[in-house]
Amino acid sequence: MGKLQSLVKDTAIYGLSSIIGRFLNYLLVPLYTAKMSADSGEYGVITNVYAWTAILLVFLTFGFETTFFRFASNDKTNVSKVFSMSMQVIGTLCGIFLLGVFCFLPSIADALGYKDNPEFIGMMAVVVALDALQAIPFGLLRFQNRPIKFASLKLFNIFLNISLNLFVFLVLFEHPGLLGDITLPGNKAFYVFFINLVCTASLTFFLIPELRLYRPTRDKVMLKSMLRYSWPLLILGIAGILNLNADKIIYTWLVPGEEGTEQLGIYGAAVKVAAIMAMLMQAFRYAYEPFVFNNSKDKNSKDFYAKAMKYFIIVAMLAFLVVMFYMDIMKHIINRDYWDGLKVVPIVMAAEIFMGIYFNLSFWYKLNDETYWGAIFSFIGCAVLFAINIIFVPKFGYIACAWASFAGYLSAMTISYFVGQKRNAINYDMKTIFKFTVLFLTLYGTSLILPDWGSITKMLCNTVLLFIFLLFAYRTIKQDRRIKSGKL
Repeated sequence: MGKLQSLVKDTAIYGLSSIIGRFLNYLLVPLYTAKMSADSGEYGVITNVYAWTAILLVFLTFGFETTFFRFASNDKTNVSKVFSMSMQVIGTLCGIFLLGVFCFLPSIADALGYKDNPEFIGMMAVVVALDALQAIPFGLLRFQNRPIKFASLKLFNIFLNISLNLFVFLVLFEHPGLLGDITLPGNKAFYVFFINLVCTASLTFFLIPELRLYRPTRDKVMLKSMLRYSWPLLILGIAGILNLNADKIIYTWLVPGEEGTEQLGIYGAAVKVAAIMAMLMQAFRYAYEPFVFNNSKDKNSKDFYAKAMKYFIIVAMLAFLVVMFYMDIMKHIINRDYWDGLKVVPIVMAAEIFMGIYFNLSFWYKLNDETYWGAIFSFIGCAVLFAINIIFVPKFGYIACAWASFAGYLSAMTISYFVGQKRNAINYDMKTIFKFTVLFLTLYGTSLILPDWGSITKMLCNTVLLFIFLLFAYRTIKQDRRIKSGKL
């Protein structure tokens, strides 16, 4: 259990920064939804622009975060050279990107529907370029097993972001005379993007020690090998991020006008309630990816992957139940005007579970240098998502977006599992996973059919149901330990 305990420890540290950070960012959701009414569409603008930046970040990192792990773990004496080559590729892409954006900024802003606010696009273009450039230094921290500095920088960024938001929305807006005769922009989305730019730029200074590892390199053989490995990861990443954000990008095209922007804001705010699952995925990914590459040559690695999958699914189900069982508390994260969107939360969280399982299943092709399989699986999932959105969103609205993500990740996960078992079989504990799935569905279904006895009584009943799940999880862990020690 040593390696598993190490993974749990690193996941806890990464998760601490992620969970605390997301929790603190929850402070911004009620702030934004209180200061930006649902019918103003301003929160819809934020949702839409951030969806674009998420996709652009995948393009600009070009799959080199995972590529860095792969090549650095293959030759640990040459980490500096791998780091430098990765930075050169991403730096070149970011330079070309920024040059193109600022040369054609008015046209790009007009095409995206922000003709009157091209500064939104300009600010977020710089933010996404900086994020891409920071990806490799942060990857280096993960590779060097330095989760403390990684978590500290992430938390610093979040604290700064929250502090500036609180100052702007609670102090500056209430006392505009603080700035003298300076006229403040009317659209509140401007402040969100500007604060993001300030925070991201500030973070770069703390990564200077890692950036000093950079040395110019002209190794064409390494460059070709890294690009050959990374381009399928780019396709995989694009498809994956489209599964998360395509609905937020195309929604205003499928439902044009103010109605579309307003509904997108409601959907975007409701999805924030499901963010606990995204936190879990992110924390696990931060710890698991470098761990797998560093231990890929261990003869017992497949047994470890199987255990990690089982425990991941159990924890993901637990997170789902916690959110849904205490929704009467969780819903207060967002303003009452946005509560109509809460019906998407269980669907989105289930989709996140599928995404996490898919991530777990992905390592067979990453370790075998067959990353094109990931591109195929993700493309299929993305095609399913686009089809459902285009067909059903005009009729059913944002609820179709949630089901599209559900179906997209379910498709990619299922295909990846069956192909992976044929090409590089891992003996997953399907019996235990099936038992927990039945238990999970039974407990959640029981909660749904409980009579309406009031919020407090229902949450007490849900607590009993949650305890049952925790009891089964404890028994499973205890049994695994007995097997490990040879007592069973």
